[in-house]
Amino acid sequence: MLRIAQHGPVVKFLCARSILGRTVYHAAAYWVEGLLVDTGCAFTAEELGRALASLPLEQVVNTHSHEDHVGANGLLQRTRGVVVRAHALAVPILANPRLQHLQLYRRFFWGWPDPSHANPVGKWVETAHYRFRVIHTPGHSADHVCLYEPQQGWLFSGDAYIGGRDRAARPDYDICAIIDSLKKLAALPLSRLFPGSGTVRSNPVAGIQRKIEHLEALGAEVRRLHAEGLDVPAIKRQVLGREPFITYLTLGHFRGSHLIKSYLRAA
Repeated sequence: MLRIAQHGPVVKFLCARSILGRTVYHAAAYWVEGLLVDTGCAFTAEELGRALASLPLEQVVNTHSHEDHVGANGLLQRTRGVVVRAHALAVPILANPRLQHLQLYRRFFWGWPDPSHANPVGKWVETAHYRFRVIHTPGHSADHVCLYEPQQGWLFSGDAYIGGRDRAARPDYDICAIIDSLKKLAALPLSRLFPGSGTVRSNPVAGIQRKIEHLEALGAEVRRLHAEGLDVPAIKRQVLGREPFITYLTLGHFRGSHLIKSYLRAA
């Protein structure tokens, strides 16, 4: 299912698989002046292709190689001849998505993307009237980038910023890199945030700073308890409480203990 919204010259396509008439785990693609930032999941690829048919489309930039952000790459490359760009680490995964293991829940909600040929993205991405700075923002994934338009203050942030308070993480998350990346973003003059979740935010710097403060405070408490001799399960119970629903939905791929271990790996 696709939901479309206009934010000035930016068009948002909110993509999600429909299950019994309901959608869960949305991922957003954004079009501006012939540039598409991310392409949603495989289940919405054809619908996205139809929605873009009346719009000029020359290039795609993927913020990272996760399947909910690259799902229509192959279709758009075949039907529209678009140039796809991504971080160099993402290029081989886009060419062969099976290089990236997808747990059952990921195959169910987003599906396997078709292969696409991508080129490493440079320092800037340009359209006729906009010039986007490419910022490497690892942590959520090693190949993550954001696009920043300094004249407009727009930030296309992919999954570098996820709102709320973290209670679980994937085992490959690098929490210190996430914090460092958020600090890069918080230092920018931002007027509008276009995140992978699709929740567009105005004047987002305060929210990013609150996220940094939350993650740093959580890390300080984790390290304090570890220094007192508590093990990972005990720390998890004390600072995070019960496992959230996402732990059960993902069959343990997201767990509170993964978040605790990410802090301790960097201690």
